Amino acid sequence: MTVAEIFKTPIFLAPMAGVTDTAFRILVRELIDDDFAKKNLLMFSEMVSAAGVHYRNEKTLAMLETVTEERPTAIQIFGSDPIICAEAAAYVEQLGSAAVIDFNCGCPAPKIVKNGEGSALMKNPVLVEKILSAVKKSVKLPVSVKIRLGCDSINAVEVAKRAENAGVDFIAVHGRTREQFYSGAANWEEIAKVKAAVKIPVIANGDVRDFDSLDKILSITKANGVMIGRAAQGNPFIINRLLKYFLTGEKIPPPNTHERAEIMRRHLDKIIFYKGEYVGVREMRAHAAWYTKGLTGGAELRNLFNRANSAQDFLEVIKFCDGR
Repeated sequence: MTVAEIFKTPIFLAPMAGVTDTAFRILVRELIDDDFAKKNLLMFSEMVSAAGVHYRNEKTLAMLETVTEERPTAIQIFGSDPIICAEAAAYVEQLGSAAVIDFNCGCPAPKIVKNGEGSALMKNPVLVEKILSAVKKSVKLPVSVKIRLGCDSINAVEVAKRAENAGVDFIAVHGRTREQFYSGAANWEEIAKVKAAVKIPVIANGDVRDFDSLDKILSITKANGVMIGRAAQGNPFIINRLLKYFLTGEKIPPPNTHERAEIMRRHLDKIIFYKGEYVGVREMRAHAAWYTKGLTGGAELRNLFNRANSAQDFLEVIKFCDGR
């Protein structure tokens, strides 16, 4: 998949730990109603530890598995050692199913930052360039990087320039620093500075939830595409709605109560298929909390979901969601 092909469908599903697994990625693609977009939309995996790949950790390697129904998929890796990151990227490429190798310089999680990985790398632009250069040289696939505005201060332009120097094919920028986590408004003006500073494509990320915010972020940043993260939690249909609007101008309404419940059932089926009933039901609880956010009686529904121990228990609660 070339970079030009990637940006023909420029609404992207962000990499989110505990969210964008195979089941979710398949569901998002199934909900796309444009044939071209369904075939070509690029979605990003949960982040995968380069060290875990190096040591052939069983759980890590399982996260690299993709299936035909979800592809094309960008596999995101994280780490801080250029040699190990390059080795992991080469391993991912040789599996033959990834369309893009993405590198994480944006995760704000304390356990990741503590190890000098994720958004902590924003404090060391020289190391970022070394890692990305090593990764790029190790593979033939397109390479991208996801960054924040900075760690404890804003330096996204410098990091983006170094990423470009390393040969990275495109950059995604989340409009907050690590210190902000997800608080406050995303700073789209700073993303615009990154876009103006580099020649490679830039994807803007942060606070896009509807048609208006999509228009505004593109107008302010002049970005080549937009990445949707938290707005897709419990809302997998948002990718189709925003992509359809971007490509055609058509504003598809959100799903009604019955449609939302049916999507939950499909999501439950998929997550159980890939992870088994015990794990699937327990992981689906978090998704159910997002699906029911804002619904009348949502708190009670979430309590019921959290007590569900089987697929049948879960399905019984979903019946309450659509009034059946």
